[in-house]
Amino acid sequence: MAEPLYRRVVIKLSGEYLAGDQSFGINQPTVDRIAGDLVAAQKLGTEVAVVVGGGNIARGVDVSTRGVSRPTGDTMGMLATVMNCLALEAAIERRGTPARSLSAFVMPQICELFTRGAAHKYLAEGRIVLLGGGTGNPFFTTDTTAVLRAAEIGATAVLKATNVDGVYSADPKKDPGAKRFDRLTHSQAIEGGYKVMDATAFALARETSLPIIVFSIAEPGSIGAILRGTGRGTIVAG
Repeated sequence: MAEPLYRRVVIKLSGEYLAGDQSFGINQPTVDRIAGDLVAAQKLGTEVAVVVGGGNIARGVDVSTRGVSRPTGDTMGMLATVMNCLALEAAIERRGTPARSLSAFVMPQICELFTRGAAHKYLAEGRIVLLGGGTGNPFFTTDTTAVLRAAEIGATAVLKATNVDGVYSADPKKDPGAKRFDRLTHSQAIEGGYKVMDATAFALARETSLPIIVFSIAEPGSIGAILRGTGRGTIVAG
């Protein structure tokens, strides 16, 4: 079997995707399918860490429009990401692969606090590491969290799992003439205002020289395909 392209990755998953065809909450068949993909990807020889959003349960920006302060709303969203991590951890371990959730918040009765040392230790032990709680600070997205954690733990790429197969000049579901890009620089992604990730995440990736691969998670096995170099996606680098 060919060696995977990346030794260690952080995979960014949308919380909304974990809702499946529901409007809210955790869809267990979807979580189980994603867990299977993560296990298969790790078996290729790549160390896998995952940052998952919380939009299927609580999105801070939305909560703050209903009378809650933005910092409080963002904290609720960050707690939702921990719930998603725990659901993924359980699904991964049901497949016989060890996993460990680490949180940016101190919550010892629930999961361990994120530190670089803990992440390195568990990845080296062959665990899939789930990174919850965002950055631990309001006003930062989980996209930015994914790039930050990747830089902290020495990952060689960030894999941004979306519902489209790369970065487009416009929403391809709304604009059939939208142009798909095979490759962009970080600066081009920022200047183009492409909404697949926020500008802060792209800027941090540029500063830390981290490539971001944007791909669709809709097809089973898509994570492994990206790691093998056979998947379809947009590479944002350089």
